[in-house]
Amino acid sequence: MPTHRLSRSAFERLQAEHLDLTTRGRIEVAQKIQRAREMGDLKENGDYHAAKDEQGHMEGRIRQLESMLENAEIIEVAASDVVGLGCIVAIVYEGDSDDMAERYLIGHVEEKPTDPTVSVMSPSSPLGAALIGASTRKCRPRASKQVNQLRSAVAVHPCKRITVGAPTGPATSRTKVRPRPGRSTS
Repeated sequence: MPTHRLSRSAFERLQAEHLDLTTRGRIEVAQKIQRAREMGDLKENGDYHAAKDEQGHMEGRIRQLESMLENAEIIEVAASDVVGLGCIVAIVYEGDSDDMAERYLIGHVEEKPTDPTVSVMSPSSPLGAALIGASTRKCRPRASKQVNQLRSAVAVHPCKRITVGAPTGPATSRTKVRPRPGRSTS
């Protein structure tokens, strides 16, 4: 089973969500199903079918949470100048100014940044994998399609600038990047 690497806060939030769904959530859905059954014919009872669908989605989420929590590895976020799990990076693409930086938390999709301007980037994604281990002193990420357009990244923890060099080796059709929507490549 794959290990889910989570911060302590994400692990605790998922535990609380699991507890809430297995107690209050199940009781509320059971009550909705009971009220819908009391309305009569179940074949044409939209409330009953909606409550059963809600129950199915909730039970699926409970199983997902149980799997994640059973296979979780809690990581401690260290203040360092190296990009790693739990680190927030701001990425600037060629042709963009620094104020157009896109901010990402490198981590599991269940990590929920409190800042709405920060998205989550999986460390197993091409760009996430290229940034893992990058230093604010010298950054030469592994070749990745997205890295060709990457100009620089700023590590928010501890707020030092990372300059990203171009991937080594000749450019081939496999390493060229299609322009992202809304971005110019000139």
